[in-house]
Amino acid sequence: MGYTKETNVQKIKRISGGILTVIGYLLSPLSWWNDLVVNIPLAYVFAWLVGLVVPGYFLASMIVGYWLTNIAGFVMMHAGIKMVALKEVKIEFLKDFLISLAYTLVMVVFYRIGWLRFPTDYHF
Repeated sequence: MGYTKETNVQKIKRISGGILTVIGYLLSPLSWWNDLVVNIPLAYVFAWLVGLVVPGYFLASMIVGYWLTNIAGFVMMHAGIKMVALKEVKIEFLKDFLISLAYTLVMVVFYRIGWLRFPTDYHF
């Protein structure tokens, strides 16, 4: 087996795949800090925008937004890794699902005790 020179198209595909993988990782729940720093704030903004259009759906839309960011992260990681490595990748979905479920429960608890509210409902 000899070394074959990579074409520019292949290089671009690998670089694009690497970028897609990093963005997907940032959206996925694969480490504890991603959700706290990226997904939950994105879900909050999503819920705020939905709440402007459909009042009363803040918590539900925050949960939907949070799960959408996690799903998008996994899809982007999978596609990016395939572009870079050109092979299938196994991800531990059960562990990641349980972590996401735990964060979802924390959001519900914070909402129920009043720590998490629609942005205009905070009184300073």
